[in-house]
Amino acid sequence: MRAAVLREAGAELRIEDVKLSEPESNEVVVRVEAAGVCHTDLHAKDGRYPVSLPTVLGHEAAGVVEAAGRHVSHVSVGDHVVACSSVFCGVCEHCLGGRPNRCVNHEATRRGAGAEPRIEVGDEQVHQFFNLSSFAERMLVHEHAVVKIPSAMPLDRAALLGCSVTTGLGAVFRTAKVRPGDTVAVIGCGGVGLSAVQAARIAGANQIIGIDRADAKLVLARELGATHTVNASAVDPVLEVEKLTSGLGVHHAFEAVGQPATTEQAVAMLRRGGTATLVGLFPSGAYIQLPGAPFLVDEKRLQGSKMGSNRFRVDIPRYVDMYLDGRLRLDEMISERIHLDEVNKAFDRMRTGAHARSVIMMR
Repeated sequence: MRAAVLREAGAELRIEDVKLSEPESNEVVVRVEAAGVCHTDLHAKDGRYPVSLPTVLGHEAAGVVEAAGRHVSHVSVGDHVVACSSVFCGVCEHCLGGRPNRCVNHEATRRGAGAEPRIEVGDEQVHQFFNLSSFAERMLVHEHAVVKIPSAMPLDRAALLGCSVTTGLGAVFRTAKVRPGDTVAVIGCGGVGLSAVQAARIAGANQIIGIDRADAKLVLARELGATHTVNASAVDPVLEVEKLTSGLGVHHAFEAVGQPATTEQAVAMLRRGGTATLVGLFPSGAYIQLPGAPFLVDEKRLQGSKMGSNRFRVDIPRYVDMYLDGRLRLDEMISERIHLDEVNKAFDRMRTGAHARSVIMMR
């Protein structure tokens, strides 16, 4: 089968013929129908996020189950599924405590030492990215990496639920627990940030301020629920948020960029008692420097959100329902549909900051 392989950090992905091994008892083969191109993939491609090489990138996908091991119970051949990188073991403290996104036993979902690799080129092992590797015509994954969805859900839009949408929605719903009437600022209006904007709208926030440096993304943020937008390349976003909130600041600020400077802005635009939630993936080795007094004097809070604190087997079917009944809008978030051969061009467009999401259609 064809797959996009990264062989060297900073290099372009190469479309190669790779081989999947047969599924073991707890594994499934998924025919990938659609795969989103995420900034995390770009970080890995550029070497800002360390990965084992060679690897097949991609971690946001939806498809159809083609084969299942004898002990697989959650899905059957023919089921439509979304794959999620929050693969969970199901038996560690975090899984049993209801926080499978924090699973510390991912090794239990991988093949043991000496086992045949899941992906190979000839006799060479090709590593999986985030236990998935969705820039390929098929994925061979642990059963705990997929969730069944209704066939009525279009698979190109379902793919977005595998990472960006679940991350943004979950940060608002699960991590921050935004309440009706709250004021919200979202820094970075890409796929994750736009999902956070939508979640704030669905949660009943009164004021939703979308912040980005690209006008096209700010227009889309307005369409999806932002009551106000701020172009951070033209004005100081902290001062602008202060003006828009009559000097009070916001209850919640979501940082969906993954940079120290925007994290400092997120904390600075909070009101007393406000919470800043970090959602963007920071480059390896990045540090944050913040003054300590506001955390004591103003009781501000700073917290992280790993993929929206998701329980994806529970959350994604609910998000599908939100899409099917019109509350969650995904059609507008897809900037383009491309072929696998165009994946490097999608990364180039991502660097411009103008696109929300490129989705690779495998057929």
